[in-house]
Amino acid sequence: MVSAMGIELHDYQLEAVKKMKNGCILCGGVGSGKSRTALSYYYLQQDGDPDSLTGGEYTPMDDVSIQDLYIITTARKRDTLEWEGEMTPFLMTTGDSKLYRHKVVVDSWNNIGKYADVGGAFFIFDEQRVVGSGAWVKAFLKIAKHNNWILLSATPGDTWSDYIPVFIANGFYKNRTEFTREHIVYKRFSKFPQVDRYVNTKRLVRLRDKILVDMDFHRPAISHHEDVYVGYDISAYKNIQRNRWNPWEDKPIETAGELCYSLRKVVNSDDSRSIAVLELLEKHPKAIIFYNFDYELDILKSLGYLPGTEIAEWNGHKHQPLPEGNKWVYLVQYTAGCEGWNCVKTDTIIFYSQNYSYKVMAQASGRIDRLNTPYTDLYYYHLKSRSAIDIAISRALDAKKKFNEGKFVNG
Repeated sequence: MVSAMGIELHDYQLEAVKKMKNGCILCGGVGSGKSRTALSYYYLQQDGDPDSLTGGEYTPMDDVSIQDLYIITTARKRDTLEWEGEMTPFLMTTGDSKLYRHKVVVDSWNNIGKYADVGGAFFIFDEQRVVGSGAWVKAFLKIAKHNNWILLSATPGDTWSDYIPVFIANGFYKNRTEFTREHIVYKRFSKFPQVDRYVNTKRLVRLRDKILVDMDFHRPAISHHEDVYVGYDISAYKNIQRNRWNPWEDKPIETAGELCYSLRKVVNSDDSRSIAVLELLEKHPKAIIFYNFDYELDILKSLGYLPGTEIAEWNGHKHQPLPEGNKWVYLVQYTAGCEGWNCVKTDTIIFYSQNYSYKVMAQASGRIDRLNTPYTDLYYYHLKSRSAIDIAISRALDAKKKFNEGKFVNG
């Protein structure tokens, strides 16, 4: 919420700002306003006036001691200039500013290595990507040593191993080896290092609670998630599973990924799924439809929609704007459009097929679940069959995990 006089935060955002500190993880669901809250924390750290965050007149920061601001985010959010919009109430810009002399940079995680040698600045790491031990983590740890920083995340970690880089950056452990020695027990007879269990977890809980700042966000709208079961060609499904043969390309199926793709193509191409979409659109004539594969897009584009229905796309081929009017369908591919844009023009999302990732599904759901939505109820329809692969994907998502193709194929 932006006042004509300044920046007016919600109560739960103000509470979060009070609890934040260097090296913390600001945790809030999609649509909770993490970006605005993070910028407010930065504003106060640069001697900004607290009254400016409660609707008072905006008071500029101290331009003499102000730190350069670097925001590392997704390529989508960088390219859609989402952060530039969030900075406007603070009178900050990535270009030349009439008010401040400090540098403001918004860039993607892919380019984090460019900033590894920066010192004395303030970093906002958006959409937690510091897991594992790759180049991004190495650059993050180097940055954390010489700068102030905070992390923003809707889902901060699925396992304790996900917290290792942040724990190291906060000085809780010297390195990954020390964490492993104190907390991880590996399976004895595994062909590769595989975590069996974590030990001394009370300390891990204490350390996590020390850096995690949860936003007590109560959504203005009520979300209704409904599974819509559709049919599938059982005979074709079993033939692929039994013979490991790709009927579309007339060649053997050689990998777990190919097998899962083929099984899903049988399931997702069934006419009953198309019929379910059209029936839902009779009830909800304005809807966003998320899909995974190009063949699904072809199906969705060819459906017999109600006369006057406008169709637009967001995928790797096209990025068309949201349609207008009383009847429209916005076809969005998960990878291209699960984050970095918002819509308050509809109350309905149809998931034509499930994505493998719980985080992607949560991000996609958040496109309509915004603070400024005019709707009191939001509707999410998950189309799925009772095939083994759809059931397995659903179970993984319910457990907030990522579906594992190899594990599914090998039983």
